[in-house]
Amino acid sequence: MATSATTIEKAGKTARDAGIMLSAKSEDQRNRALQAIADALDQSRSEIIAANEKDIEKGKSDNLSDPLLKRLRFDDKKIDGIIKGISELIHLPDPLGKTLKATELDINLNLYQVTTSIGVIGVIFESRPDAFVQISTLCLKSGNAVMLKGGKEALLTNRKLFEIINNASQNAGMPEGWIYNLESRENVNAILDLDDYIDLIIPRGSNAFVRYIMDHTRIPVMGHSDGICHVYIDADADLKKAIDISLDAKTQYVSVCNAMETLLIHRSVAPSILPELKAAFDKAGVRLIGDENVRAIISADTATETDWKTEYLDYVLSVKIVNDLNEAIDHINLFGSGHTDAIITENMDNAGRFCSLVDSADVFVNCSTRFADGYRYGFGAEVGISTSKLHARGPVGLDGLVSYKYILIGDGQIVADYADSQKQFTHRLIDNKYPL
Repeated sequence: MATSATTIEKAGKTARDAGIMLSAKSEDQRNRALQAIADALDQSRSEIIAANEKDIEKGKSDNLSDPLLKRLRFDDKKIDGIIKGISELIHLPDPLGKTLKATELDINLNLYQVTTSIGVIGVIFESRPDAFVQISTLCLKSGNAVMLKGGKEALLTNRKLFEIINNASQNAGMPEGWIYNLESRENVNAILDLDDYIDLIIPRGSNAFVRYIMDHTRIPVMGHSDGICHVYIDADADLKKAIDISLDAKTQYVSVCNAMETLLIHRSVAPSILPELKAAFDKAGVRLIGDENVRAIISADTATETDWKTEYLDYVLSVKIVNDLNEAIDHINLFGSGHTDAIITENMDNAGRFCSLVDSADVFVNCSTRFADGYRYGFGAEVGISTSKLHARGPVGLDGLVSYKYILIGDGQIVADYADSQKQFTHRLIDNKYPL
């Protein structure tokens, strides 16, 4: 159900005020609220699953693909994972009030660079109900108010999750309005105008969607676009590692942004490894699309340039044979989305060159692209994976949800004394922590 722009603006103002109050809550208060949310989710399993089943039924009637239905499902196992994630989040260090740098400008005139919350964050994300919980709890831990818009396919599940999280957190002392649930496309357009209240927009979706958001708002945008991820099997690869990693990167969970979409293979190892890869991917139900060199070795559908730019999110994989490491790097930088790319090699010189020259947020050596995840990095889940280069890059966890301020503590000093050279700056780094 659409909400009027006036109502959304009022919610934005409320979120702004709530964010200020939330940032002043102590670490213990925020952690108690997180525990209250975890307990409420545990106690409300039947209600959550019932709402999710209705979303699943509608998704099936709307002919959603199996991978999308898998993302949408929110069962006991996923609820267990979410509760475990909140517990781990509680035990992470407080991201607020950390002294990043302390400088003595002069005797009894000390400058502190101290972490602080961003304020109000708007997050527009895909049809994954677990993301609703992850995003909201990360924002709570980092002292940020949040306005969330999930995919329409998860409408009822997200509505129930919002109700549970909102009630549990307010009962635990968090300010009213720190979390707001948006339910329509019109709501998204409305929040794009709220640059007086919202400090950051995080859109998760296609390049075209992220570009639309950037083009229609004055609010800073942290882009999380397509996950066109690559695995490159080098001439010096261990072939067993290459097969195991490639299979995991593609099939462990196909409908996520860190799943491999293109496999690059050095021409010297292609004849020996491609038949084994073909057998493994056939068994896993993956349809291969290859260039002419690939199709000279195994049977595969014909790849076009469009395939190198496609995020399938399905059991489909494009495969290309390259002449050398440099061609692999060039292909990734030309067609990739700057998300996650991996090299399989026993040659550490090649690995180092790959890590230096591949322009992506996550660059891996001898491991699956599926490790590109805030939870697996120990960040306490993530609000998304940023493919931009400013503020935060890669999985955005607690550290990506804070900014900083400079706090100067003096003892009566005035600038005139320094302008007249009566006093001199010392500009000395000190080990002091922010004392207030």
